[in-house]
Amino acid sequence: MSLPRRSPLPLHRPPTPPGEMLLEEYLKPAGLTQTALAARLGVPVQVVNAIVHGRRAITAEMALKLGKALKTAPQFWLNLQNATDLWHAARRLARKSA
Repeated sequence: MSLPRRSPLPLHRPPTPPGEMLLEEYLKPAGLTQTALAARLGVPVQVVNAIVHGRRAITAEMALKLGKALKTAPQFWLNLQNATDLWHAARRLARKSA
């Protein structure tokens, strides 16, 4: 008999969203503006701003662009987005079940 698997996601608090990570761990320390990052990525500044403010999700294409521009693995950005999406989905399902 196997033991139930524990969720790797903390349910008491949301994971760090990719936009917050982008702003706090990459843009601010590097002194990089959203406008400058947008130019590096080849996207409108509104796209970067929407990611930073959590109004836009990280897509596979954006993960590749961020990875190249910031010298990170694209999977890093997708994992952040996935963790955020799963946390919110679990909360929605829990509310429906209650």
